[in-house]
Amino acid sequence: MQFLNNSRRIAKFIKPIFITETNLRFFSSASQISSSFQWRNHTSTSSSVLKGIDRCSHSSSMSLLIPRSSFSSEAEKLGGNPTVTVKELHDKMLDSVNVKRSMPPNAWLWSLIENCQNQDDIHLLFDVLQNLRRFRLSNLRIHDNFNCNLCQQVAKTCVRVGAIDSGKKALWKHNVHGLTPSVASAHHLLSYALEHKNPELMEEVMKLLKTNDLPLQPGTADLVFRICHDTDKWDLLAKYSKKFSKAGVKLRKTTFDVWMEFSAKRGDTESLWKVDKQRSETYSQHTLSTAFSCAKGFLLESKPEEAAAVIQVICQTYPEEKKSAVSTEFEKLVNEWPVDVIKRQTEEDKKALAASLKSVIPSMVNMLLSSGLNVSVDLDELNKNEALLS
Repeated sequence: MQFLNNSRRIAKFIKPIFITETNLRFFSSASQISSSFQWRNHTSTSSSVLKGIDRCSHSSSMSLLIPRSSFSSEAEKLGGNPTVTVKELHDKMLDSVNVKRSMPPNAWLWSLIENCQNQDDIHLLFDVLQNLRRFRLSNLRIHDNFNCNLCQQVAKTCVRVGAIDSGKKALWKHNVHGLTPSVASAHHLLSYALEHKNPELMEEVMKLLKTNDLPLQPGTADLVFRICHDTDKWDLLAKYSKKFSKAGVKLRKTTFDVWMEFSAKRGDTESLWKVDKQRSETYSQHTLSTAFSCAKGFLLESKPEEAAAVIQVICQTYPEEKKSAVSTEFEKLVNEWPVDVIKRQTEEDKKALAASLKSVIPSMVNMLLSSGLNVSVDLDELNKNEALLS
């Protein structure tokens, strides 16, 4: 009420005044006398109001002009339990950029990255990156992001400590941390997805690659296909194989190994031959894995002669010092593959396939032995295989 009364009393003295060219000089001097008289009488009642308004407007303008983040770190809100070394380096670096206004040594940042052990350490790391980026932009006039090597190490560190959500930020094209997204950073996340058999994370990473305009690479396909194989996600593999093909990615031999092995494991000969045709357009010779996958395809079609011929060719061209790998593939064909392929069939097809494999696999082995190839396969194990006996 006191404020309103004072405002009304002041308003009485503020009248609209019309100025003409003839009385302009008179108005100038008269207004000075009038304003002097008015403020002498009312300065005591209105000064407190004006001072309050002035202080408020000054405070507001200052808060707009000076960002609070320049003087206080987001780390104050992070909490948690960071390691001592990381916390000390974090505080030193923020003191350098926010108080001393100087760029801290690069060694401090690399040391902080190497010493990160948990999610709280990663929070401090990203807080430092944001402050460094702001300082580089405002004080050093450096508009570029940090180099790719640093950003890859950040992504690798996030994966190492299990801070996957933070690691995804390394793939964002627009971010406040000065990170430069790259496919190499994505591969660290995909490697984590492979290790933990996490196809959902793989899909998230692939979406981030697309959203942030990062090109697909052969290494990306290799990781994606292996994740799909290990998690038995054929539909996902088929989906992403089309994407890689559309992007013109040249698949590695190891990628075709996984793709054809998966096709043979499912008993899908149609897909197997399509993939083999695509492989032959890029690579003229089989790897040991693709050769055995083709042999499995012929066995599924009850063609033991063709299966034996494929294996014979690859064994003749395979280095002598790597012959142990051939024995491993034979053991997998006899002991593991029949179980895998039969369990993926419908109930009505299982018995027919089991009976067929129980017949064609020994026939293939005998043909190889007749050709003079030294095949160390225990067919008794095949006859004991429960999948073939059911």
